[in-house]
Formats: sequence, structure tokens, C-alpha cells
Amino acid sequence: MSDIVPHPCFEPPGEALAFYQECLRLLKESGIPFVISGTFAVTAYTGISRPTKDLDVFCKPGDYPRILAFFQRHGYRTEVEDERWIAKIWSDDRHFFDVIFAMSNGTIAVNDSWFGEDETEVYGHRVRITPPTALILSKVFIQDRYRYDGADVNHVILKQSDAIDWAGLMNQMDLYWEVLMAHLLNFRFAYPTERDRIPRWVMEELTGRLEAQVDLPPPRVRVCRGRLFSPRDYIADISEWGFGDVVGKGLEERHDPIP
Repeated sequence: MSDIVPHPCFEPPGEALAFYQECLRLLKESGIPFVISGTFAVTAYTGISRPTKDLDVFCKPGDYPRILAFFQRHGYRTEVEDERWIAKIWSDDRHFFDVIFAMSNGTIAVNDSWFGEDETEVYGHRVRITPPTALILSKVFIQDRYRYDGADVNHVILKQSDAIDWAGLMNQMDLYWEVLMAHLLNFRFAYPTERDRIPRWVMEELTGRLEAQVDLPPPRVRVCRGRLFSPRDYIADISEWGFGDVVGKGLEERHDPIP
């Protein structure tokens, strides 16, 4: 396993720290595959240290019920917050950690490719972390009013470009290639001297898709995919302007551009 040198992260108060340490011990004891992501993975791969108040445990969708059941047997309270992507494990009304098995917008589920060999130390335990490719996947759609993870994507590309599975990234973002392309253009803008960290074939493939798309007729169904970024920031599009939600159908006839 690759040993990623840990960098200091925010250490929670003693009671919370003891909870996280015990939960990590139990997760390892369970034998159920899991990885740590979020701030701990970003810190491990980039060296950027910042406070974090929680612990993000990622697992495959089929494993999250097993993790919850295991912790219930050990006296912890569990909660399925949203069966589409997240559950929680509580010690009391103050301390919990998230069990995440898909992205909140339902586009990407955790799969075998999210389990690599990289490890770091989290609250005194050696644990696996999401590989750079999966870490990018976990962040490309986080573009909400109060949170944007584009800088994390840029920093992971900057520091871990050689470790990114570019073919795998392209494959998992195939339906959402424009989102990936936007992030890569953002990286090229932020780091003009580092553009070659993105393989040439990736940019050629994406620009080729864009060129082919330019002269296509617009889709018949008016759908607002902005809801994949932020459900709350695109409410008017659905409730007032006639666009279909990402899980529903909109009007087929075309309208004049929205002023």
C-alpha cells in the first residue's frame, strides 16, 4: 500500500476524538471495505491542511446497510438520512459520522475503483483513503451557493496528475463530460504553466465532442441540469420557467430564451 504522509488536521475536542477513534477501530474490526475521503484525503494528497468538523466514510451501496447493522449491534444509533446517498452513525445527539455511498445528486455511486492502496493516518488509525480519481469524482458536482469544491479538484490535479486514472475518469464522467471539461478548463486557467498535467488526448477528446455538438439541434425536452449542482439555486427554473427537473420531463416545445 502507498503510504501517504499525513499532515495535521483539526483535532476535535476530547469526547468527539474518542468517538471517532472508537468508530474507526470498529470499522476496521468489521472487515467491511471502507475508505476515508473529504478533507483528510485532500490533505494527504495536496498537503493543504484545513479544519474539519466531521468524518466522511465512503463505502459501496451494498455495504452501507451492513455497516449500520454492525454499529447497531455495538450500541450505536443509526440513521438513513437519504437512501439515495447518505446515512449517519451517532453516539449521542452531538457526535456522528457520515456513511456515504453515492453522490448527493445520484449521478455517481461508490464502486470498486474507489478502493485503492493509499493510506494515511486519521485520529491515530491507519486507514485507506479515496484514490485521486475518486476524490475528483466526489467533488466535481459540488457547486452550491455556499460551497464550491473546484479548488480542491484543481489542487488534486496539480499534485496528483500522474496518479489520476484519466481513462477511468473519462469513463465515469462520460454522460457529464461537459462538467469535467469545465473543471479542466478551470485548471488550465488557474495554472497556465501546468497545462500539460492534463493529458493531451483528454483535451482533444473533450474539445472534439464540443465541436461535434455545436451544430446539433437543441434538445426537444427543456431540462435544467443545474439541479445536479444545487437543488436550491435552480428552483425558479423548475417552478416558474417551465424547465423539467433532472428526474422528470419538461416541455417539448421550445420557448424563447429566458430574459
